[in-house]
Amino acid sequence: MSVIVAKWTIDEYHRMIDAGILSDRKVELLKGEIVEMSPEGEPHAYSSGEAGDYLAKLLAERAKIRHAKPITLPNDSEPEPDIAIVQPLGREYRQHHPYPENIFWLIEYSNSSLEKDLETKSKIYAEADILEYWVVNLKKLHLIVFREVLDGEYATKLTLAGGAIQPLAFPNIFVAVEQIINS
Repeated sequence: MSVIVAKWTIDEYHRMIDAGILSDRKVELLKGEIVEMSPEGEPHAYSSGEAGDYLAKLLAERAKIRHAKPITLPNDSEPEPDIAIVQPLGREYRQHHPYPENIFWLIEYSNSSLEKDLETKSKIYAEADILEYWVVNLKKLHLIVFREVLDGEYATKLTLAGGAIQPLAFPNIFVAVEQIINS
């Protein structure tokens, strides 16, 4: 017996949200599937909050830091990354969530969701041509950096435990890895 999974479009997903069907569930849309999101533990909440504050100061007016807010991708996905560094488009975001062309890079903090963030989400973000994606492994306290989209996948994967990194979108900015990991 084969199992057939019902796939949803972004429009259908938005209609469910508007109708209140998903109001009591913490979910996101990944490649047409509505997926439960892991609860956010203390290390996750602390680290992502501190990193967001740090990036907001570091990038100032150059970018907007969005915490756990949806982004809309063309592959029937509307994930909610822990941090999205996006173009500061102001009121335009009243009309739509950031699209790939509005996104500088994304950051996920992972404890129990590490496999999903490293495998599923990295493929979704690469397919959508997000130039850079960072995952903080909260168990090992290191930063995994995905870059260089090639044929719908990231061709480069770096693991950092310290030092500084220059985001592709802002090559003149040095981001302290320790400030992102918050070890």
